[in-house]
Amino acid sequence: MQRIRFHRQPDIAFALIVLLAFCSSGSAQSSDLELSRTARPWEFFCATGMRAGLFGNESGNLEAWVYPLKVFRNFHLHFLTEGRSLPAESLVRTVSVRPESSVIVYTGDTFSVTETLAVPVHEAGAVITFEVETAHPLEIEAEFERDFQLEWPAALGGTYLNWDAGLHAFYFGEEQKKYSAIVGSPSGDLSELEYQTNYSASQESAIRLGATLKGKETKVIAITASVNGRAEAENTYKHLLNDYAALEKDSAKYYSDYLARTVGLELPDAQVQQAYDWARVSVIQGLVTNPYLGSGLIAGYRTSGTSQRPGFAWFFGRDSFWTALALDAEGDFATTRTALEFISKYQRADGKIPHEISQGASFVNWFTDFPYAYASADATPLYIIAANDYVTESGDTAFARKKWESLWKAYQFLRSTYDAQGLPQNFGFGHGWVEGGPLLPVKTELYQSGLGAQALSALSSLAHFADKDDVSKQLADDFARQKPLVNQAFWSQKSGTYAFALDTNSQKVIEPSVLATVPMWFGLLDQDKADSMLTQLSGPDHETDWGMRIISARASRYDAGGYHSGAVWPLFTGWASVGEYRYHRAFPAYSNLRANALHALDGSLGHVTEVLSGDYYQPLSTSSPHQIWSAAMVISPLLRGLFGLETDAAQHKVVFSPHVPADWTSFAIHNVRAGDTSLDFAYRKALDGISLQIESSAASSLEFSPALSPRAQVISADLNGNRVAFQISKNDIDEHVVVRLTIPKGKSTLRIKLQNDFGISYVGSLPPLGSSSLGLRLVSDSWSASGDAESLEFAGAAGARYELTVWNPGQIASVDGAEIRNRKLVVNIPSSSSEANPRQKIVIHFAAAR
Repeated sequence: MQRIRFHRQPDIAFALIVLLAFCSSGSAQSSDLELSRTARPWEFFCATGMRAGLFGNESGNLEAWVYPLKVFRNFHLHFLTEGRSLPAESLVRTVSVRPESSVIVYTGDTFSVTETLAVPVHEAGAVITFEVETAHPLEIEAEFERDFQLEWPAALGGTYLNWDAGLHAFYFGEEQKKYSAIVGSPSGDLSELEYQTNYSASQESAIRLGATLKGKETKVIAITASVNGRAEAENTYKHLLNDYAALEKDSAKYYSDYLARTVGLELPDAQVQQAYDWARVSVIQGLVTNPYLGSGLIAGYRTSGTSQRPGFAWFFGRDSFWTALALDAEGDFATTRTALEFISKYQRADGKIPHEISQGASFVNWFTDFPYAYASADATPLYIIAANDYVTESGDTAFARKKWESLWKAYQFLRSTYDAQGLPQNFGFGHGWVEGGPLLPVKTELYQSGLGAQALSALSSLAHFADKDDVSKQLADDFARQKPLVNQAFWSQKSGTYAFALDTNSQKVIEPSVLATVPMWFGLLDQDKADSMLTQLSGPDHETDWGMRIISARASRYDAGGYHSGAVWPLFTGWASVGEYRYHRAFPAYSNLRANALHALDGSLGHVTEVLSGDYYQPLSTSSPHQIWSAAMVISPLLRGLFGLETDAAQHKVVFSPHVPADWTSFAIHNVRAGDTSLDFAYRKALDGISLQIESSAASSLEFSPALSPRAQVISADLNGNRVAFQISKNDIDEHVVVRLTIPKGKSTLRIKLQNDFGISYVGSLPPLGSSSLGLRLVSDSWSASGDAESLEFAGAAGARYELTVWNPGQIASVDGAEIRNRKLVVNIPSSSSEANPRQKIVIHFAAAR
């Protein structure tokens, strides 16, 4: 029998850590974000900045980009020692990453070489340093293939490569002498130069960095490029060589400062804590500056190989907007504004918002001759939604007034896509979420229609900010009509699910899909219908250990490797988590949140991949390993989902509605922004109640409504010792005690006294790479009317045993279908079953009814 057990991180001294963090002058951040492991030669490996990037794998093979130029590919090393030329990839031992740099350690019998890739945040180039330690003379030889071209779909035509002995560097050029690149080392000598003759040819060029006779020595290679000629490239090259140590330190400070000024967390789940910090780093690494187009958010990074397409390292509309919701949640309003300004700059005359903008767009007729620029229909409503989220949370109402014409044009385009019912269409106007495959063709997806409805609500809010209250009221009325229309048009009473879409004949496509959680994110779906839908989505045919499939594995259209017909996307998983939290499904919500978090600590270290197989825990072979909106889906499920944080800058108001995992007794949140007010929270719970310490930089409005068990009884609430009013908000799965109050400047303590609270939690993990799903799924959860029994149904691997943590086990009188051992609920899944994931029903009986 397989045994699956969660060993919880000890809570020793955590309360002291929280209090120390709370009392400090700034948000406490991880002092060491370094991630290390034994190398996986196939795994993506990179270093990125706003103007350049090194992309490769953990074997040490790299390509270099200085946007919008690709410089070289197939960069690799040889170590020359004792009469041998040793390929470096055979000696890779460990890799590690920090926000500012990435490191590969090579070890031979008598030497070690530590290679550090660093791309300074604001520089048009990169530096590779080598810390050599050897007992015998050793020399590093670096080889590469020139690939000096503009990013797809542009091209330079003929380019060339020469050795410049004075610079100790290769010079890359083209006939106009406008675009240039330099790759070299102050200790370097020419080893090999590419050539082509009538008799033979070689594409490889190589540089030797000079021998280290014995002991320790540092070698360095600098890489730069310019779109303004050789002189600028040479200046940057010399700057990188002279100042690389200071530049790396500046980059480290850039990321440290970024973490300090955005929302910081202190969590008892150390893995989720580290993943959250890395997710913030990974997302801001998507901010890229192109000298022709400007600064905006790209979609992701991957090697281009022999092509000119580095993954999705160009600018995308809907990617930017989904990422912007995470940036707003963490308080990085400046980057959101940059992204909104960038995408809206290329809005089409009819109001449609761009889908994608290549970094080579300036060199071709991208917006007229290529089909990609305005391919999607969903970017347009997402633009309106993201703009409103930014204005509401940042308080930048001037942006609403400045962009009103653009926003109104976007709405006019959206209206032009409405069908006879008033639903925004995909067919004929651009794809919604699904771009191809067996789920098409459809007229409109629930995803698209949900975004269309939410755009009305968002534009109503923006109209108010823009001092157009008559327009605001009309849009609010339109939204009030549109929301029930969406619920009615896509709901199937027979299946108890929402349809994926309406087909071209306006018939429901009854294919339950995780895409339904997008309107749930915004609270658009009816509670009872959403409950039924989420029950289906929580089953093992939809949810895996590594995230959510787009459709059920039992569906006839399902294909585990299908990009839009079966694969698992961290994006979907994040949508599901936020939607599940909004509809009080905290158990699967945390499972999905944690799956995304663990991706940041596995795979390409520090990053979250784009898409994985639906059947096996591994990325698809075409996945972009450092996908920006995937990292954003660690941030949003934590801040918007688990913590239920919403801020209104104009009202100086924070809504804090956490669904705290049962085994979390304390955590802290720092630097929550509500306009010009900053708030810190330190939370603790015990059997007799909850305390929330608050430090606010100014008087502010707070709505605190933590989730409790339906059994819990709230006795009282007080702020700084003074009684305050509270309300109880109930639903079928939990209840919330709601406290609304004004928080004074300085430190305050809110205490909620209660009894009989109860909870269970399960902390899953990723399975071995390449394995199928092994974890536990909570399929259904219901309570008796009197609160004296909770009925749960679990699905898991046949014959597996799972242990769940119980909060307040003294409440339990007996359990049917499971055991209680040492504060653990032990669930055994049947081993004899025809089902791939058998189910086990249990009933927890409590000592006394409420």
